[in-house]
Amino acid sequence: MIQVNKVTKTYNLNKKQKKELQTTANSINAVNGISFECTPGRVFSLLGPNGAGKTTTLRMMSTIIKPTSGQMTIAGHNVESEPERVRSKIGFLTGSTNLYDRLNPSEIVDYFGQLHGMSKDKLASRKDALFTQLGIHEFSQKRIGQMSTGMKQKVSIARSMIHDPEVVIFDEPTSGLDVITANSIIELIKRCKEEGKTVIFSSHIMSEVDLLCDDLAIIAKGDLVYSDSMANFRQQFAGTSLTEAFINIVNRNVQH
Repeated sequence: MIQVNKVTKTYNLNKKQKKELQTTANSINAVNGISFECTPGRVFSLLGPNGAGKTTTLRMMSTIIKPTSGQMTIAGHNVESEPERVRSKIGFLTGSTNLYDRLNPSEIVDYFGQLHGMSKDKLASRKDALFTQLGIHEFSQKRIGQMSTGMKQKVSIARSMIHDPEVVIFDEPTSGLDVITANSIIELIKRCKEEGKTVIFSSHIMSEVDLLCDDLAIIAKGDLVYSDSMANFRQQFAGTSLTEAFINIVNRNVQH
C-alpha cells in the first residue's frame, strides 16, 4: 500500500536558476499538494510530461528526498520518520542502472541481499529464481563494465527485487531498452501484480500503460490533474486513444 496525502516538494532557487526559469520567485513547487493511493495487487501508473514532478514524487517515496510538507506512507511506514523501514519494503528501479563496473552480477546481487539482511540460503534461492527469470545466469560472472545496456538493466532489476519487496517503484524502467529486455520488465510487472505486490510505475510509452495499468494519475506542473481507475478512464474517454486523452488532459490544465 502507498498513501500520498497532500504532499508538496519545494526547492529554493539560486540566481542562475531564476534566470533560466525566468522568474523572480525565491522558490518553486516541483510537487504541489498531491494525494493518491496505490493498493496491493494493482498496477498504478503515474503519468505526466517531462518536468511535471513524477520523478520527484517517486524519489520521495523511495526516501531519496524528503517531502517539504504532507505525508507519505509505504507499507504502513512513514517515509520521513521511518526511512529504513520503508527501504526494506520497496524495490526501486529506474532507467539508469548505476551499477559498479568492476563487479559481476552475482557479486552485486549478493551484496544487496546482504544489505537487506537475507540469510545465505534464502539469498541463494531468490537469486537463482531471479537470474533464471531474467536470463542472467549466462553472464552472471561477467564484469558490469563489459555488458550491454540491456544486460545491465536486468542486473538492476535483480538488485532491486532480491529482497522480495512488498512495494515496487518503476521510474521509466524500459527507457532506451531493446524489445526483448523491455518485455522482460513488462513480464516482471505482471508477476508482481499476480503476487499481490503494490506496483507504481511511470512511463512515456503509452502502450505499456495501456497494457499494464489498473489505476492512473496524471501530474502536470506539480499538480495532480487526474486520478481514477483505468476502467473509468477508458469509459470517460471512449473513442479516444490513451495518448490523445493524456495530451488533452495535460493541455487543459497547463494553459492559463
